[in-house]
This record gives sequence, C-alpha cells and structure tokens, in this order.
Amino acid sequence: MGDVDGSDCVFCAIARGEAEASAVYGDDLAIVVMTLGPVTPGHLLVIPRVHAVGLEDLDEETGAHVWKVGHRMARALRRSGLRCEGVNVFLADGEAAFQEVFHLHLHVFPRYEGDGFRLAADWNTRTRASLDEDAEAVRAGLAALDSLGA
Repeated sequence: MGDVDGSDCVFCAIARGEAEASAVYGDDLAIVVMTLGPVTPGHLLVIPRVHAVGLEDLDEETGAHVWKVGHRMARALRRSGLRCEGVNVFLADGEAAFQEVFHLHLHVFPRYEGDGFRLAADWNTRTRASLDEDAEAVRAGLAALDSLGA
C-alpha cells in the first residue's frame, strides 16, 4: 500500500504545491483537483491535506470536512455549465474497494445519460433476520470504537 508518512505520495505533493494539478479549491484541511482519468468531464477529487491512507487513518473532523467540501463541489458541478444531470460521490477505502491511490480521496463527478459509468453487483434482497444479524455486528463495531474513545 502507500507510504505511512506521505513522503512518496503524489496527493501529498499536490497538496504541498510540489506537483502539477488543476486546482479548483483549497483551504487549510483539503484541496480539490481535477483527476487525470475522469469518469466524465468535471470529475473532481477532494483530498485531505494530511496524509491518511484510508478512513481508519483520518480523524473524524477532517473526514467530515472532506464530505462537506464534496457536497459543495457537487452543487458547483450542477451550476458549472458542464454536462451534469446527476452527481456521484464515491470513496474507495482499501484495495478490495478499488482504491488505487493510497491517500484517502473523495471522487465527485457529473453523471448523465449514456456516460458509460456502471456499478455492477449481485443485488440480492436479504432476509430481515440476516439484516438484524448484520446490524448487531455493526453495533458491536461501534461499541469497540466507543471503548477506544475513537
């Protein structure tokens, strides 16, 4: 995966102004840039300035800020004049979730009919008992976080 301190991280270099990027917005906690490999024109990346490989490594305050900036960027895309009939907000946390750059980042991109982007899955309906078991497992995860003070 990525380096721990961000010294070899392209997103850290962008955030420091040491690597080329088409910046849209920046503040003390995050920067927004155009991605080199967009799903559609206008595809943005919201990148926290602090190096965090994934959600587990990012403090909740900065994480909330990243989502707040992403929300604002989605609203801006709708007013940008770029083709935008809808917006996807997507975060890949971990290799199994298709994360490719191991510095957490939020994708915000315009969608429109025929843009070619698809999400495919086995969308099976689960039983209430299965959903209740999963809910209990997540509640146990929350209790574990609470016991850590996280």
